[in-house]
Amino acid sequence: MSGGEIAALIAAGAFAVLVVAVVRLLGQIGKTVQKAETTVTQVNQTIQVVTRDVDILVREVEGLLVKSNELMGKVNQKVETIDPLFDAVADLSTSVSDLNASGREMATRFATMGKSVTQASIIGKVSQATINRFKHNQTKANNGGKVYE
Repeated sequence: MSGGEIAALIAAGAFAVLVVAVVRLLGQIGKTVQKAETTVTQVNQTIQVVTRDVDILVREVEGLLVKSNELMGKVNQKVETIDPLFDAVADLSTSVSDLNASGREMATRFATMGKSVTQASIIGKVSQATINRFKHNQTKANNGGKVYE
């Protein structure tokens, strides 16, 4: 065997090792691609399920929003209906407050008048006693000091 033949054998052996390594590498790449395809398929199925669920949720949320808008409209109508009631209650409150103030003022006047009446009554009694005393003294003087009752 000559040097060229040995070099050719070594080159052929190296080429065979290289071919075996490339075949193994391609086998690994094939398995990885299959796993990637399986994963992509599962992701697509999951996305479809999630999309379906989200669509259902969106429809339900839209229905709830419509119902809540209708409810708010009805509540606003009811509030508009009872607004005059609140106005009337406010007016009544003002009237009751005015009535209370008038009642206090009248009570103060009666109290002041009561003092005046009491004073007048005392003056009247003193005056009556004085008149009675004067009449008694006049009668006594007219009868010569004798009083007939």
